[in-house]
Amino acid sequence: MSTQSLAIPGQPLGPLSKHKPGPGTYVSSSQLFASIAGIQSVTSSDSGDASTVTISSAPIAATNVLPCVDAEVLARVTRITPRQATVAILVIGESVCADEFQGLIRVQDVRATEKDRVKIFESFRPGDIVRAQVISLGDQSNYYLSTASNKLGVIMATSEAGNAMYPTSWKEFKDPVTGQAEPRKVAKPF
Repeated sequence: MSTQSLAIPGQPLGPLSKHKPGPGTYVSSSQLFASIAGIQSVTSSDSGDASTVTISSAPIAATNVLPCVDAEVLARVTRITPRQATVAILVIGESVCADEFQGLIRVQDVRATEKDRVKIFESFRPGDIVRAQVISLGDQSNYYLSTASNKLGVIMATSEAGNAMYPTSWKEFKDPVTGQAEPRKVAKPF
């Protein structure tokens, strides 16, 4: 049988006559103390001997940061249509998301100039990793994103052959194995 509670460093856990020290504990003056912050687990033995006390530090649960206007995000393109690219937001600023958020990059938000000549299929493909900026909280299910700055766009792409590609210009990635070039809206490297 095991019982659990939260313990902090230096907290008395009980007399040594009733408990055996385990990982995350120490003994001082016949008293058992917690040496780390974490979950205290008291496991009683079947033979009736003293129970063993252990402290385990659990990883901190990921907190979900919500995208806000002007936040820079990293997202994976999940599907494309002639009018927009649907993305799953994976990183907001410096924080990795515990849950994915859905976003849209509309055709008019891909580039700052020549917006009428933009083709989504020549800018993004499913599986691409995109650096974008949140421009609107959108509707109840999507955040609206933009790649209209030079520093925004595709940062990682996979070719139709399945190989990782490298950027050759602001509008093209190249497959090093096949030599094929594919059009993308390329993000300016740092």
